[in-house]
Amino acid sequence: MPRPILIISGTNRPESHALKISRILLSHYEELKYPAELYSLTELPPEIFLPSAYKHKPDVFVAVQQRILDARGLHIVVPEYNGSFPGVLKYFVDMLKFPESFDRKPVAFVGESNGSWAALRAVEQLQLIFGFRNAFTYPERVFIPGVNSKVHADGTLTDAAINERLIRQVHGFVSFLGCLGPGH
Repeated sequence: MPRPILIISGTNRPESHALKISRILLSHYEELKYPAELYSLTELPPEIFLPSAYKHKPDVFVAVQQRILDARGLHIVVPEYNGSFPGVLKYFVDMLKFPESFDRKPVAFVGESNGSWAALRAVEQLQLIFGFRNAFTYPERVFIPGVNSKVHADGTLTDAAINERLIRQVHGFVSFLGCLGPGH
């Protein structure tokens, strides 16, 4: 059985649209019978925000770091905050081991926002960071504009076309992982 894909909900806002979209992605991986797990930045341990965490990672963060290292690939759901991605997502990236956390790690992106640009800039900015960290970026991105009207409170999508794009991205990302070989 392959190592799991780790879906990362890229904000620590409780019950965010990013978390709802992440759960939808997880269900698509489950339908495909491909191992996947979800990590929401709402789960970040408070100790990681202490100034001392830069030098000595808290023990509670070690398990989080290991999930990143063990993941076959990362599928990141990125909300747009002020024309970029959330600061907590950048902080999370900064807290992970360099260079091994993302070096040659396959990564897929979904951008979402209530605006019409659907986190395009946020995803492109993250792609620069992950490129700097030598990640393998899956080229098919999914953008969800007007997310407030496309996700019900219960977390289901109102837009079948968006759901189809997410399903196609999940299938494509799994194929992408297969092309890279078992070591990735």
